[in-house]
Amino acid sequence: MRHWIRGLLNTLGYVVFNTRSERSYARDGLFTYHSAHFRNDPAFQAAYARGVKASHGVDPRMEWRFHVALWVAGAALRTAGDFVECGVNAGFVSSGIMQYLDWKRVAKQFYLIDTFSGPVLAQYSAEEVLEGRKSIAEEAVSRGAYVTDLERVRANYAEWPNTRIVAGAIPDVLPSAGINSVAFLHLDMNCAYPERAALEFFWDRLSPGGLALLDDYAYFGNRIQSESIDQAARSLGAEVLALPTGQGLIMKQDLERRRS
Repeated sequence: MRHWIRGLLNTLGYVVFNTRSERSYARDGLFTYHSAHFRNDPAFQAAYARGVKASHGVDPRMEWRFHVALWVAGAALRTAGDFVECGVNAGFVSSGIMQYLDWKRVAKQFYLIDTFSGPVLAQYSAEEVLEGRKSIAEEAVSRGAYVTDLERVRANYAEWPNTRIVAGAIPDVLPSAGINSVAFLHLDMNCAYPERAALEFFWDRLSPGGLALLDDYAYFGNRIQSESIDQAARSLGAEVLALPTGQGLIMKQDLERRRS
């Protein structure tokens, strides 16, 4: 009977995953039988462990999304400019990137921008409120999901002298951060307004070949964010690559090279 049901579903266009199988990857909204062999890489494992350490032992079980972030950050090393993360929280992703890239040996700064007091609830649009995005944020705040201890944040990044912690709401804090050239931009604020504002602010500062990684762009339940980013991207002459991990990726192209 089980095989018959599976066959019927396959003919209807559905794919049934055995989420308990070691041959498949089924985490963080991504279900695939494709190879996840990157998880066996000692460098990946060390970076992931450093992210978990930053989160005080909390494992978000998002290896593939983390793998994408490491790859994008590594590619951005070859581009002029500093690294920027907007939406830091405990520092899971950025700490893993710094571990992976041996950041203290990198001749760049890593700017870590966050309110460090939780999301700015007033920034959620009426449409986001109706779709429950503000309620999700409020619930996360009530559960203590956002790190508000700035000393804990500073202690986490103390091993990397070439980091800059910037506390404040986006976009208001951005002009005073003193960031002129960007190679890698990571946006993870779970709210349409600050994500679009950050992308628009940094676009002219993003070097040709620079990469912007959007953590929530294609993630389930973030329709308003993706639509807002798409509008901004079109106005900037850019295009977002939607990834099955729920992320989005933009590369700042060299306009002279495009014309040729």
